[in-house]
Amino acid sequence: MADKGNILAVDDTPASLKLLSDILKAEGYEVRSAINGELALHAAIGNPPELILLDIRMPEMDGFEVCRRLKAHPETRTVPVIFVSALSETDDKVQGFELGAVDFVTKPYQREELLARVRTHLEIDRLRNHLAELVEERTRELRESETKLRASLLDSITAIAATIEMRDPYTAGHQRRVGHLASAIARELQRPEDEVEGLYLACAVHDIGKIRVPAEILSKPGQLGDLEYSIIQEHPQTGYEILKSIDFPWPIARTVLQHHERLNGTGYPQGLQGEEILLEARILAVADVVEAMLSHRPYRAALGIEAALEEIARHRDTLYDAAAVDACLKLFRERGYRLPA
Repeated sequence: MADKGNILAVDDTPASLKLLSDILKAEGYEVRSAINGELALHAAIGNPPELILLDIRMPEMDGFEVCRRLKAHPETRTVPVIFVSALSETDDKVQGFELGAVDFVTKPYQREELLARVRTHLEIDRLRNHLAELVEERTRELRESETKLRASLLDSITAIAATIEMRDPYTAGHQRRVGHLASAIARELQRPEDEVEGLYLACAVHDIGKIRVPAEILSKPGQLGDLEYSIIQEHPQTGYEILKSIDFPWPIARTVLQHHERLNGTGYPQGLQGEEILLEARILAVADVVEAMLSHRPYRAALGIEAALEEIARHRDTLYDAAAVDACLKLFRERGYRLPA
């Protein structure tokens, strides 16, 4: 069962390390253990694991420094790191994510929560690696294999999107519905079908960066604090970092990076304006806000189609692309368009 996953567990408390290792081994994972930061670095660099579970409070070299060194080393910089720590302050989590960790599990943890997060991050990393290998392999083939290539790309991207949405039941189907609406807007604008296809794939993974946002923030019923919102705002950049190395025939990584930019420069992460923003990202932005307002969220009920259309109409040509807004309004008000379930 070793092929289920190769994990390095790091904790300076022997009892905690044994508990963590026993839980993972019982699920069929191959587990190596390290009792301090130096041993963890030696073990990881000498034989990189697929995933590292890392304590923070350790003597001599704490988990933050271990993570910093792992991300600086060419052999381990792409290995996902999950912090498993009693530290629970938002500041600590922000620091961990800034160092490159993908998740943060707070002690004492629930066994099933820990295993769910381990499964999710192993699967998303394997799917990303598989997708990169698939693109590299298929793009070397002749053009007659293009149909098969794109079908494989769609399957892999759909799998990644499903993995992301497992962490947040409130947004299940969000990326697919945004893709459906964005594609309809693009066709209303008479964009080439090849461009529409690339836009749909970008929509299918536009929130992939939320894999780094703690589940408790995604599902928080109340208003987010400033630090929590700053973590949410990092997801376009995180998504770009995940996708940028994959040689897509469309600007998918840049579209994901820019989908929260706004025409007047008030968006994030780069504060782009007007045509500095890709058309694909401008279309995605309109579809994203409409779908979000039509759906229930932990912090509010669904707002309805009229509120969504009023929002994009009111901010037409200030926040949202005028042509994309006009096409979206026409779809709903004249062509009877409805979002899929």
